[in-house]
Amino acid sequence: MDDLTRELSTAEWRKSTLSGDDGSDCVEVAVLSTGHRALRDSKNRTGPALLLTPGQWTAFLTGVRNGDFA
Repeated sequence: MDDLTRELSTAEWRKSTLSGDDGSDCVEVAVLSTGHRALRDSKNRTGPALLLTPGQWTAFLTGVRNGDFA
């Protein structure tokens, strides 16, 4: 098991405050030791995670706040 896989398996994931109240659109995020963020679908916790650099995370949050993904 490589370091990233190990870190993802032990990461503290938190559900997005923008996730749907009905259990739909559930996104979880984890802060990694490198400053990167990992995103995953909470309905598929063993599935793939999207890894973002700190700059990509900032751009993603800006897009969410601006409604770019609605």
